[in-house]
Amino acid sequence: MAAGKPYEAKPRITSRFLGVLAAEGRIRRGRPLGSWASSQFRWTVAEPHPELAADTARTELAARYLDAFGPATTEDVKWWTGWTLTETRRALAGTEAVGVDLDEGPGHALPHQLDAPPAPEPWAALLPALDPTPMGWRHRDWYLDTGHKAELFDKTGNIGPSVWWNGRIVGGWAQRPDGEIVTRVFEDVGAAAQRAVDAEAARMTEFFGDVRIRPSFRTPLERGLCA
Repeated sequence: MAAGKPYEAKPRITSRFLGVLAAEGRIRRGRPLGSWASSQFRWTVAEPHPELAADTARTELAARYLDAFGPATTEDVKWWTGWTLTETRRALAGTEAVGVDLDEGPGHALPHQLDAPPAPEPWAALLPALDPTPMGWRHRDWYLDTGHKAELFDKTGNIGPSVWWNGRIVGGWAQRPDGEIVTRVFEDVGAAAQRAVDAEAARMTEFFGDVRIRPSFRTPLERGLCA
């Protein structure tokens, strides 16, 4: 690949071949080899999917995205899907979404998202690297202080393990070689929040037990905590 370039490489064909078969719906990933934390998986023949026109498929995917991540902007959907702006607008127009005003500008929401949800109880969570939650939006200012982006994301935009408190990212975490889950909170979140974060870290340390994990995409904060 890229013969004659500084980044010329001779990669294995296996992963690319399997990726194409999966993208075509011919195979699907099954159970991991070894423990649940293994990064190697068995592959199995996939059940055939009905053929869909591209526009129909994009509309369905846009509706499912909004159901999970909405309200969202057009830019959010375009970034998440990788579609062109024209494809994105056409797909959104085919859904039941209505226009809403967001801090980032005009957005889209499904009818059932127009009523404000009940306020949740205070909560803390330690989410893994590449969790769908922080990877769901192009605009992140409403749940992440952009001053901490360089610590939490690698150079290609993959997020590492993150600490959440009441719907916002307030820090990161890592598993050390001895199995201990350690956290770093960026700011003073209060005693109650810190206790909740510490309790989650202790719970995860017990959950992992003898299993050791390491994110495929390592971030500055995760590397520092491991050290």
